[in-house]
Amino acid sequence: MTLVDNSLRAGLDGMPSSLSDALVQRMIDDRRRGWTNPCKTQDADAIRRVDRVQDHGSLWRPAFVRDTEKILHLPAYNRYAGKTQVFSFRSNDDLSRRGLHVQLVARIARDIGYALGLNCDLIEAIGLGHDLGHTPFGHAGERFLNDVYRDRTGKWFFHNVHSVRVMDRLYGRNLTLQTLDGALCHNGEYEQRVFELSGLSSFDELDQAVENCCELGGAAIGHLRPMTLEGCVVRISDIIAYVGRDRQDAIEAGLLDEDAFDDGLGGKYNSWILTHASVDIIENSYGKDRIEMSEAMFKEIRRAKAENYKKIYRSSGIEGEREEVLGRAFALMYDYFLRDVLDEDRTSFIFRHHIDRIERALAHYGKTYRWREDPHQTVVDYIASMTDGYFAELASKLFPDLKFPRRTYINEVC
Repeated sequence: MTLVDNSLRAGLDGMPSSLSDALVQRMIDDRRRGWTNPCKTQDADAIRRVDRVQDHGSLWRPAFVRDTEKILHLPAYNRYAGKTQVFSFRSNDDLSRRGLHVQLVARIARDIGYALGLNCDLIEAIGLGHDLGHTPFGHAGERFLNDVYRDRTGKWFFHNVHSVRVMDRLYGRNLTLQTLDGALCHNGEYEQRVFELSGLSSFDELDQAVENCCELGGAAIGHLRPMTLEGCVVRISDIIAYVGRDRQDAIEAGLLDEDAFDDGLGGKYNSWILTHASVDIIENSYGKDRIEMSEAMFKEIRRAKAENYKKIYRSSGIEGEREEVLGRAFALMYDYFLRDVLDEDRTSFIFRHHIDRIERALAHYGKTYRWREDPHQTVVDYIASMTDGYFAELASKLFPDLKFPRRTYINEVC
């Protein structure tokens, strides 16, 4: 049990839960006179790597709507449902999966973006696609895959960087620069009070940013800034979406009690942050060429996230002793499939379930999967694509002595 910090609670209670009357009237007046946000990303400004007639926007399917539809039809999108948000081995279907998280991000960001007069179609595309490169087992899996990849190549793995690769390279769907940039720059681990634009305007610059992230790691990741206000809105919405929901999941999983948090709100904090943060961002960003929040809200988001790290992510996210087994499984899996790629063993799962499928998908667009050029990247592509269940079953089959934990709903024989 945690004693409620009364001064903290008083501060939260004092934050506005609705827009000021002055801003509401301004928004009404702006809409009456047909105001358009000059910083809104226009459909006509969409930039694609290849200028294909088939990808041109139309009256009923504008450019960024087409991006959303492309994302929805990716196999990687379908696999969201089988990927952990935080809690990997809890047999409770009410706990969040990655698929719900991206929908929440897109929904929150669309609400904010609509109020600010931004392009909600672009927001939705970024929101739904931003985690396509995520590993199984959430950020724990991301950390393990990065550790083994870095140990063997000196390069870094980040899920946001890999999301760009999934959309742009692995499936070759010719998404817009704005959507890819938004996914690259979404990383919710780096919060800011003010989000200003990067000025990025070409695929050459995007490719350089991706390369810098792989080569330099956090030094490059921490300096990423979106090229659009829509990307900025998704980035802050990513934090808003998980900071309260992860608390609800920790309580639902039985790992923490309702009174475990300093603010005393427990699972109700999710509703509090959704309302108050959205109001704060709209109030402080309307009519500006940047996205910002008040100093008080910024401090609160940082505080809440730090408390989550202390009480959830660093103590119970993948449930204690299983972390060592999971880390070992990633290393064993990596080396096993690297040998199969180098030997070109076409009977291996990495060929049958990954390389062959990607090759067929790319062939439809006249492209090829250059898996031989970088065997390490090919193995990373495969492991990152796995769902929790697929990874667990494969690890248990290939390494039976590993005693890999499994999710089970029934612990007793009835």
